[in-house]
Amino acid sequence: MSKDYYKILGVTEFDSADTIKKAYRNLARKFHPDIAGNSEIAILRFKEINEAYEILSNQVKKEEYDRVRRFYSYAQGTKTRETHSYSKQQTNPSDTENKKQKYEPFSWEEILFGRRGKSAYEKNTERKPIKGKDVFTEVQISVLEAITGTDKVINMLQTDVCPKCGGRKFVNGTICRHCNGSGEHSEHKKFTVKIPAGIKNKSKIRLAGEGEKGKDGGCNGDLYITVIINNTQEYKTDGLNIVKTVSISPDEAVLGTEVQISSISGNYRVKIMPNTQNGQKIRLSGCGIVQNEKVGDMIITVEINLPKNMTEEEIQLYKKLAEIRKGKLGNSIYDR
Repeated sequence: MSKDYYKILGVTEFDSADTIKKAYRNLARKFHPDIAGNSEIAILRFKEINEAYEILSNQVKKEEYDRVRRFYSYAQGTKTRETHSYSKQQTNPSDTENKKQKYEPFSWEEILFGRRGKSAYEKNTERKPIKGKDVFTEVQISVLEAITGTDKVINMLQTDVCPKCGGRKFVNGTICRHCNGSGEHSEHKKFTVKIPAGIKNKSKIRLAGEGEKGKDGGCNGDLYITVIINNTQEYKTDGLNIVKTVSISPDEAVLGTEVQISSISGNYRVKIMPNTQNGQKIRLSGCGIVQNEKVGDMIITVEINLPKNMTEEEIQLYKKLAEIRKGKLGNSIYDR
């Protein structure tokens, strides 16, 4: 063989992956150009160390290399025995040349990567392209956005194979500077997602080919976006109807008032009639969800809330109202 990667790293075929990694790190530090200098010998040695580790750190490539290495050792032994057996019978110089050609060894690079054929690893990879993984995320929208439809921008962190080293982690025998030897490259990518009108809660939108990139000719994965509709206190849905709660004060409930309401079809001023009760409902016909030629309504529920931090004057007025209702002027339990 042209190179013995085990000798280059000073390890054996049976050493563990941790031992091989430790030997590589020690040698890489020792022969790094920043330490060993930029001499031709030091640079060549550093490249050999990285080349050896690239093969021996990959389980598939290591097993392929070990098979070739054993075959080479066997061929070398056979060559020695054949040469010794025929040395006494040799009469024609061309016989020796023929024997040399017969046992001329293939190099590791030629057997696995060169013109004499690709490795089993490469052939297997070519036969089986790997599809990229699917990516999943969520986007949150309001009830009105779900009803009318909207566009949302999603910022995703995507990880792909390093474009510089192709995932091999090394370039020209040195660690890839683009990915720092990880073999991967991550970057943020923005997607504009169109949310269709009338979408249901937890529906999924698929963006084909926007997942992780495939390997060895495999197609990209897909991006799946789960739409979460936030049912707030302000707006909820009930079938095709939109349900909204409106808060008013006790005096507004007694005297009546007007409130501003936003709906799909526009803004409305809705009149609250005098003497409105808590929980009373007001229906706005045709202001709900439109679906399959059917139209829902908007249902407004009135909620009467007491004002916070009432002044002393307001408290006294409520006392007066209580006395009037009970018909006990001057004998109220609320007197101080």
